[in-house]
Amino acid sequence: MASLTQCLFFLVLCSLHYSLVSCNNFNQDFDVTWGDGRAKVLNNGKLLTLSLDKASGCGVQSKKEFLFGRIDMQLKLVPENSAGTVTTYYLSSQGATHDEIDFEFLGNLSGEPYIVHTNVYTQGKGDKEQQFYLWFDPTQDFHTYSILWNPQTIIFYVDGTPIRVFKNMKSSGLPYPNNQPMKVYASLWNADDWATRGGLVKTDWSKAPFIASLRNFKANDACVWEFGKSSCTNSTMPKWFSQQLDSTSQARLQWVQKNYMVYNYCNDIKRFPQGLPLECTFNSTTG
Repeated sequence: MASLTQCLFFLVLCSLHYSLVSCNNFNQDFDVTWGDGRAKVLNNGKLLTLSLDKASGCGVQSKKEFLFGRIDMQLKLVPENSAGTVTTYYLSSQGATHDEIDFEFLGNLSGEPYIVHTNVYTQGKGDKEQQFYLWFDPTQDFHTYSILWNPQTIIFYVDGTPIRVFKNMKSSGLPYPNNQPMKVYASLWNADDWATRGGLVKTDWSKAPFIASLRNFKANDACVWEFGKSSCTNSTMPKWFSQQLDSTSQARLQWVQKNYMVYNYCNDIKRFPQGLPLECTFNSTTG
């Protein structure tokens, strides 16, 4: 009887949890979109594994779409020789002028660091890459990767530490993702034509299958977009909706970008000989 009572209590909590997403259950929150059984939901919906072999990778997408939110996911990346593989976790809308907010994890040879590849697409145009090493081994345990997306800013977090900020500068004529609802996606696929050392290191298929694991998806107070309207109202607006970096977080961002950033398109003068993109002026670590 006690266990039944606990189950009923849990269900009540789920139904009251802002009615936005289920209580972190991949069966209820996501659909498998490709991979012919390579994406597996385990542990009563609490764990998602993505598998890649020479024939195919796999991917999932959220059942709900969001227009602004704080999205968290814990990932444990492909261990050992992961060269050529890419594990992704991102938000995206659909169509030629889609918006997108990307985490991509570029595999490497055993003992060499992963690269965290971030990008922001606005109206179908990306080319806003920043890449980072991590200050830990992301294959040994789960770590939390978060996207805070509100009308003023996009912040990428790793274990609560901000690594990148992309600000809304529509007042200066720059596009910003603020009117296209996006779903959450995750996938594991082969990209050995570019992922590791620009494609010089190829995937070692003798190590397949490659497996990445995900858990603790959270979008509990994100703004669900359904039937042409948002679940967030003026009376229920969550705290993250107007969140910016405070001075402590700003200092942590600068620490990451000083010590762990390995590529920033805003510093790539050879790539942009006619001048750096205008948003680079507004999205510096101190801006």
